[in-house]
Amino acid sequence: MKSNLGKRTGIVNDQVLIVTVDIGKITHTGYARCPDGTELCAFEFFNNGCGFTKFWAKVSAMMQAKQLREVMVGFESTGPYAEPLMHFLRKKDARLVQVNGAHTKKIKELYDNSPNKTDSKDPKVIADLLELGRFLSVVIPEGVAAELRRLSHARERHLERLKTVYNQLHDLVFLIFPEFLEVMKKLKSKSSRQLLELAPTPQAIGTLGCDELTRSLQRISHGHLGKRQAEALYAAANASVGLHVGQNGMVAELKQLLQLIASCEEFISQLEQKLSAGLQAVPYSRCLLSIKGVGVVTVAGLIGEVGEFGNFTKIDELMKYAGLNLFELSSGRRKGRRRISKRGRPLIRKLLYFAALNVIRKGGILHRHYQSYIQRGMPRLKALVAICRKLLGIMFALVRDHSEYQIEYSNFPLLKQAA
Repeated sequence: MKSNLGKRTGIVNDQVLIVTVDIGKITHTGYARCPDGTELCAFEFFNNGCGFTKFWAKVSAMMQAKQLREVMVGFESTGPYAEPLMHFLRKKDARLVQVNGAHTKKIKELYDNSPNKTDSKDPKVIADLLELGRFLSVVIPEGVAAELRRLSHARERHLERLKTVYNQLHDLVFLIFPEFLEVMKKLKSKSSRQLLELAPTPQAIGTLGCDELTRSLQRISHGHLGKRQAEALYAAANASVGLHVGQNGMVAELKQLLQLIASCEEFISQLEQKLSAGLQAVPYSRCLLSIKGVGVVTVAGLIGEVGEFGNFTKIDELMKYAGLNLFELSSGRRKGRRRISKRGRPLIRKLLYFAALNVIRKGGILHRHYQSYIQRGMPRLKALVAICRKLLGIMFALVRDHSEYQIEYSNFPLLKQAA
């Protein structure tokens, strides 16, 4: 995704029709502006095929009337409601660009000296930004990259859903059998969940008895748990302060939550298998997977979000797209702290964060870099962000050069020979 700041000349010229769209769920609002200032008043069209055809017919008619050769369509960075229109316009002879929602929010008062926000005003504000050259090209993944993006997003949604279900399960267990959490420390473990399916209440634990409970724990934990845990659980069940009223309803919900957890985990596993299979169709994925500590999920997610690394000519462009570009707020004698903008793709930052946790471990490829940041007095979180930036730079260089990561590249024989 390339920034076009300060490049108005040659891009937004006297042969370009500026078209903007304020995105909505059911209807969009379109607007067009010619180089001579002639406007096509804001109009609504439905977010469907007929609406898109109506929109493009108006745009084409204005281009023909004004004898313009190019059209630039801009809109705010938004959620899924813009994607059908984006894919429709990809097949047309139009250049797609996007603007930051924060920019339109700040510049809208310049239009009429009012904070007023309407569907007819917003596309005109976007047009002002396009004329100033404050826009970014749209990244639309194609082919395998598009599949990887959808698979990665599905995995993220189910991970969030799994987190919510676990929180609900924790609340129910605390109401039914609060002492369970003291004995079985990890509620997310398979042993804990299978035990809850077998005996979800203190009364059920008491009915099993200590000997049967021991055998059950040994079976479901494959020998990791035994008599000591069974005795502690049995004693806790006999002295439990869990609720008895409404227990049947809570147990029914608990079992349903356990089924949801199993279903989510199975689906996430299937998604990860599909991510791994999809990477085999991406030739340069081997370059990224050659980095020790960077796995299939991370690489597949990054390719899905970036689309094609070759679309970025400089690492600064990729940093900005990821929201890892640095900024500071300084004035006069006050020197502001440098921090990341967080105005890019959030999933890229999340994937890099977890990858950074792997590469800074002892023996990791960036362990020494991380330790040097800490020794210089850098806070741990800030040092981790610095590692994320460095890791993204390494990935960009590997794909650009079609090479694999070498841990001690200075000792690599080919480099010595070349020297």
